[in-house]
Amino acid sequence: MLKPVFSLLSRPGPNARLSILIFHRVLASPDPLRPGEPDAARFDAVCRWLANWFHVLPLDVAVRRLREGALPARAASITFDDGYADNYELALPILLRHGLTATFFIATGFLGGGRMFNDTIIEIVRRANGSVLDLSKLGVDELGVFDLRDSEARVGAIRDILSAVKYRPIAEREELTRAIAVSAGVDQLPDNLMMTHEQVRALLQEGMQIGAHTVSHPILAHLDAARLRAEIVGSRDALQDLLGEPVTLFAYPNGKPDADYSVANVQSVREAGFEAAFSTAWGVASCNIDPFQLLRFTPWD
Repeated sequence: MLKPVFSLLSRPGPNARLSILIFHRVLASPDPLRPGEPDAARFDAVCRWLANWFHVLPLDVAVRRLREGALPARAASITFDDGYADNYELALPILLRHGLTATFFIATGFLGGGRMFNDTIIEIVRRANGSVLDLSKLGVDELGVFDLRDSEARVGAIRDILSAVKYRPIAEREELTRAIAVSAGVDQLPDNLMMTHEQVRALLQEGMQIGAHTVSHPILAHLDAARLRAEIVGSRDALQDLLGEPVTLFAYPNGKPDADYSVANVQSVREAGFEAAFSTAWGVASCNIDPFQLLRFTPWD
């Protein structure tokens, strides 16, 4: 009954719209410090819904058909950013069970034991001793005394610390992160959050698609030309060497236009030879949108 109505909202052909869904992680069970990440049961339900209601296409196929005006009604693609191990361990079996494909955008510098900046902050706060974290002596106005009495308070502390540190120059951000760990009394952090090189290869072998997501997941808008090219081209080349096939799709780290990447960065990605690139700006893609700034959203939005 509802599918014909839904099809009217997402028509086929030249006026079609493409829903590109973005995920980062799929957790074994709900994590109070990561309230925005679905667990395996929730992701399974979303995939069942997608398989029943949408025409889910491989991302490169969907982008090409969007450009050609040849998308089916209710067209969608699934993407994952960063390269977390649970993408392979938990998301992949669920996708295969529902007959779905996804594209995994990999930040290559973290494969095989690396850890992203935001995860370092989350895990420091998770492991911090006591009910208070005093960062007031670190010389940053936004870093004061944080309440850690319960999970809700720790989520707030994570949000505020990330906000205070995220957009600082990389060297300063790394130095502050080390100082935060010392202040929290934390010296052991997980080294198994990201995929191995072998797991990335296995995704491809199972019919999934791999895209580039830079080497170290920086704020591209803050980089000079040489570092920018090293991040964009370096991630693509590392993946092509690993997989033995072209990597033609790119996702901007963090992905907010103007804040995280600039118009000049878009041109750099275009000049690097990619066929399309993806932001995290919310919305659906249509044929009149720049193919190097395609919109994405999360299913719960």
